[in-house]
Order: sequence, then structure tokens, then C-alpha cells
Amino acid sequence: MAPQISKLQSEEKDIMAESANGDILVNGVNGESESEETPMPWFGMDIGGTLCKLVYFEPKHITNDELDCEVEILKKIRKYLIKNASYGKTGHRDLHLQMENVPLRGRLGTLHFIRFPTSEMGNFLILARSKGIATLVTTVCATGGGAYKFEADFKKEVNMKLAKFDEFDSLIKGMQYVDAHNPTECYYWSKPTEEKKSCKVNYDFSNPYPFLVVNIGSGVSVLTVHGPNDYKRVSGTSIGGGTFLGLCCLLTGCNSFEEAIELAAGGDNRNVDKLVRDIYGGDYERFGLPGDLVASSFGQMNSRDRRSKVSREDLAKATLVTITNNIGSIARMCALQEKIDRVVFIGNFLRVNPISMKLLAYAMDYWSNGTMKALFLEHEGYFGAVGCLLQFNGHS
Repeated sequence: MAPQISKLQSEEKDIMAESANGDILVNGVNGESESEETPMPWFGMDIGGTLCKLVYFEPKHITNDELDCEVEILKKIRKYLIKNASYGKTGHRDLHLQMENVPLRGRLGTLHFIRFPTSEMGNFLILARSKGIATLVTTVCATGGGAYKFEADFKKEVNMKLAKFDEFDSLIKGMQYVDAHNPTECYYWSKPTEEKKSCKVNYDFSNPYPFLVVNIGSGVSVLTVHGPNDYKRVSGTSIGGGTFLGLCCLLTGCNSFEEAIELAAGGDNRNVDKLVRDIYGGDYERFGLPGDLVASSFGQMNSRDRRSKVSREDLAKATLVTITNNIGSIARMCALQEKIDRVVFIGNFLRVNPISMKLLAYAMDYWSNGTMKALFLEHEGYFGAVGCLLQFNGHS
């Protein structure tokens, strides 16, 4: 192990030397290096309508400047964040997404990925105060709608300012950074309709442009990306992950996204939806519509007899299929309009949700006759938090 540690220390010195010479962008918004280092700890937050995503950068080595009276609080914060995989009942650290030995602002370290419901923001601020974060940090970089909604709360409860960054700027920058430092970040689904043969396959995304981004959070935004700083929002829909969870809570009595997905995994939407074969008795061959295609979402629920036999699992599955099919349809139309054949689906709606990923993969391939490809990224909903952390230089 000793040679490896020595090598990492050497790499960190090299990165810091390059940063001092201004040869690399360590955190400047316009390509300028920082004039002075932002004090630890470093956090990036993406405060969405349903879920708050928090990224924490843990440096590999503590600098001499950090070896002062603040070091005990830093140690306390690091120990709490890193020794736990969950925080209270609703906060979670996604251990499988952890990125080690990545460069950030001239330092080598580990990126940790933490999430909690936005509805728990009050408890998060109490936790931040109790752990002493507010005594070290005066400004936290943030993006998403909650960066505006909760700005006054941060100031009042923990005397912190929020450095706000554009949601889409942060999203694209975060995607580019994570993909560049994780060779297995991008993938697609092979044989998505065959349960036993379906598998994830790595995809080389090193030369990505142009591509379409479909960001599925509480709602959905669709962006075309033609270069690192050349992108625009082209469409969107209010029917997204928040819609799925809200409807599932109403229809099944579930209380969390994980519970809703678990119910859907055990359900059969055909007991709820009306299929093409329910109308035509088989395929609608003239227009190439297979018999098992959904013709009317929830179309069977106008029958009292059908309603009496349907299960919570069936209702959850039908809700998931309805939302996913709508998103896939919008994505395909946008891709056709923009003449783009690679569509990247991201967002926390896809977390622990292979059902939707496989539906999207199949739909994009089937309806384009194999000319469009659905791509996915491992870090799904964390790119905004990473992107705003990259842009923050302590003076933003």
C-alpha cells in the first residue's frame, strides 16, 4: 500500500502545482483559478421539488492551513458523514456511487453522494447547526428551485448564504465532470424486454455531441446539447417523477418512492390499461401497432368489475408505465425534431427503477427502427449538485 499512497500524494502535488500556475481550471467560472482556497468543508446542493441532493468532497490530505483550531470540527463533520450510510429516517448516502481519487480545485479526494426528501429541509438545517458546519462555512453553493425557496431559512437558521447557480448550467457541467472521471458512467440496456437476458452495457460517451438530455425529476426538462457550453431547453412536461409518486400515494396508500417502485415491480399493468388487442382482438397491422401495446392508460378502470379485482401492485405498475410512456413519447418527438439520435435519460425518477429504464430503452429502439439509442448515467440525479460545486470559488 505504501507505494500507492506515495503516488497519490505525488499526483496531488502535481495538480496543486498546475493550479498555482493557472494551467488547469480548478474552480473558476470563466477559466480563472482561485486566488485563495475556499475553506473546507466543500458541499454542493441541488434542492429539487421532491428530493435534495448533497455532494460532499472529502480531501485525501489535510493541508497545513487546515491544521488549526477548526480541524476538530472538520474531523467531526467528516466522521459523521462518512461513517454513516443513513442519517435519521430519511437521509441516505449512496455508497455505490462514491468516487475516489478525483481532482477538485487542485485537491485529490473522494466525492460522497447524499440525498434526503426536500420536505426534511428543516431537520437538515438543525443537523448542520448541531454538527458545527455553520461555524466553518459561511456560504454554500446550491442550485435547483429550492436554492431560492429556502434561501431565507439558511440565513435565519444557520446564518449561511446560498451561492445560487443556474440549474441547467450546473447539470451539464456536472455530467461532463462525472463522465470524465468515471469510465463506466454511461451505459445502455441490451435486450431490455427479455428479463433473463437483459443487462447493462457500458457505452463510450467520450465524443458525445450532439445529444439530447431528458432530466426526469419532479417534472421533466428536455435539453439539446451541441457542445460544452452550447445547449438549450427545447421541451418539458409537468408529468414526471413527482406525478408518479403523488398518484401512487393516492391510489395505493404507499408513502415513499421506494415503496411505490417495489409495488410496481410486483404488478401487472395489463389489468389496468386497455391494450391494442383489447380493442382490435390482436395487432393493428396497418400501422404496425402490436397487440400488447397500451392503447389507453387506465382504460380498463371504467369497468366496476375490473376495479374490484385490481391490486395495489397493478395500480402502481400502470401508473409507472403511464408516466414512463409519456416521457418516452416526448423524448422521441424532441429527438426527431432536433435530428439527434442519442438520448440520455437522467434524474432521480430512474433511481432503483429498472422498469422505466427498460421501457424507455425498448420504446426508443422500437419506434425509431433502431436509429435512436437510449443512454443512462450511473449518478442519475446528482449532476446538478456536482456542477454547482465545480463553479463555486468562494467569491461567487
